[in-house]
Amino acid sequence: MIDSQIIAAVHQPNFLPWGGFFYKWVKSDILVFLDDVQFIRRGYSNRVRIKGPQGERWLTVPVVKKGRYHQRIDEVEIEKDPAWKKKTGGSLRACYGKAPFFKDYFPPLEEMLQKDHTHLADMNIALLAWLARQLGIETKTVRASQLPGITGESTRRLVSICRAVEATNYLSGFGGRKYQDEAIFCENGIELAVYDFTHPVYPQLWGDFTPGLSILDLLFNTGPQSRIHLLGHT
Repeated sequence: MIDSQIIAAVHQPNFLPWGGFFYKWVKSDILVFLDDVQFIRRGYSNRVRIKGPQGERWLTVPVVKKGRYHQRIDEVEIEKDPAWKKKTGGSLRACYGKAPFFKDYFPPLEEMLQKDHTHLADMNIALLAWLARQLGIETKTVRASQLPGITGESTRRLVSICRAVEATNYLSGFGGRKYQDEAIFCENGIELAVYDFTHPVYPQLWGDFTPGLSILDLLFNTGPQSRIHLLGHT
């Protein structure tokens, strides 16, 4: 990479997301948490798939939705009933209690989940920072809601974000091709690239390998080797 290039990636601060999220993170120079866009119900901001003896299941954070159809991600509040935390811990124990590295990662994770976070984005970003440390990811991050002068929609909004963080390159996921206008990036002197993530196949509990699960599946099953599985090298 040329010294003058700064690669930015932009993504919603999802709940314990899949490995592709972290691959994108490590391949960028700065990751912008897109927390100032509309919260999508039944999306990945507050839920993720895990795998247990009966197959795939959802791990979900209950959030306040009634009467809040157009709230932004950074406005979403977690339901005050703490029962979900106990349920989440129980689900993780049932699915991964027999995993080789469960005892190494679960106690600090459980402690973080028990903290009294009011807003979903705050909790997710704290969890993402912890997960990044486990994977040796040092790429800096910033919240879009904290950047000044962000304007526009869709591609123009991404260009505005890139300008705010002084990025010369924008790193997109595969799905971005459906709605991003490469010509707008070119007009603004920003190079568009699509990251080439190939999902790793690693030792996994409960039958045939299932891709696309929470990064916890990788950590609990492969521990210190997780970064190697994720990136293909150290």
